[in-house]
Amino acid sequence: MDAISRLLRMARVMATLDRRCLLGRGTRMEVSQRGVLEAQFHILLEGECQVQVGSTLLKMKPGDLVLIPNGSPHRVITPGGIPSLGTTESAGDAFVTTRSDGGGAPVIDLFCGHYTFDAGAGAVLFRSLPDPVHVSFGDSADSDDVLRMLSTLMRGEAQREGSGTAAILSALSTVLLALVLRSSASSTTKSALWTAASDEHIAGVIEDILLNPGEDWTIERLSRAAAMSRATFLRRFGRQTGMTVGAFLAKVRVMTAAELLSSSDATVATVAWEVGYQSESAFSRAFRAEVGTTPARFRRDQQRGAQDGSSTP
Repeated sequence: MDAISRLLRMARVMATLDRRCLLGRGTRMEVSQRGVLEAQFHILLEGECQVQVGSTLLKMKPGDLVLIPNGSPHRVITPGGIPSLGTTESAGDAFVTTRSDGGGAPVIDLFCGHYTFDAGAGAVLFRSLPDPVHVSFGDSADSDDVLRMLSTLMRGEAQREGSGTAAILSALSTVLLALVLRSSASSTTKSALWTAASDEHIAGVIEDILLNPGEDWTIERLSRAAAMSRATFLRRFGRQTGMTVGAFLAKVRVMTAAELLSSSDATVATVAWEVGYQSESAFSRAFRAEVGTTPARFRRDQQRGAQDGSSTP
C-alpha cells in the first residue's frame, strides 16, 4: 500500500458531495461551520470565483480545489461588481442544487462537499495540513487530464442523479482528496503541504516513515537515507514539511497507534512498542499531545462510539 492510500485508510475518511452550485454574476454564498471531525472542499469545474476564508481571499479558476481542513465558515463570491445576490436551494436525491436568487445564467459550476474523519489518525492528519489548502490541478498536463476525466464523471452523475449517484460522487470526491495530498499547493497556500514534498529525497524519507513508523528513525539514519549531511537534511525537511523531524515522527506514530487501538486488542504497551516508543509513559504523553486524550481513553471512546453507531470526537 502506498503512503497516501495508507493515510486515507488510517484517517477513515468518508466523502460526501453536498451541493452543486450554478451561480450567476454578483452572488455571495455563505457556507456555515462544519462539525469537529469534518473538512469542507470546493472544486471548480467552470468559470471563475473567489473563496474567502477569514482574511484569506482565494481566486479560483477551472481545475482549482480548495480544502478547508478545520471546516470553518467562509463564503463563495462570483464576479460582477459588489455581490448583491443571495442563493436558493433545491433538494435532489443525492445532493442540493444551489442557484442565485432571481435566476440568471450561471457563470460558475462549483461542486461543494465535505470529508468526515476519525478522532485519531484523521484528526491528526487534517490538523497537520495548511488551512486552507488551494491546489490548481490545471497547472500541469498530467493532473489536468485526470481532473478532466473526474469532471466529466461528476457532471454526468450530477445530471443523471439516479440510483448509486451519491455513492459514485462520494468515491470520486475521495479520489480528489488523494490528488490533493500528493499535489504541490499553490502560492496562496502559505505553509508546507508535507504529503506532497517536492524534494524527492525528503519525499522518500517521508514515505519510509509512513510505511514503517516503528523503525528506529534517528536523524543520522534519515539523513543518510536522504543522501544529505545532517544539517542540510534538517534544513530541507523543515522547509518541505513545515515541522521538525521529531514532530513529524510523533504525528505519524500517533496516527498509526490510533488505528491499532481502534482495530486490534493489543495492549497499550504493545501498541507503544510497535510504533517506536520504548516506554508506555512516553507514548501516552505523545498521544495525548496530538489527540487530546490518553490511549486507553481513546480506545474506550472508540469502542463506545462503535456500539452506539456514532463517531466520538
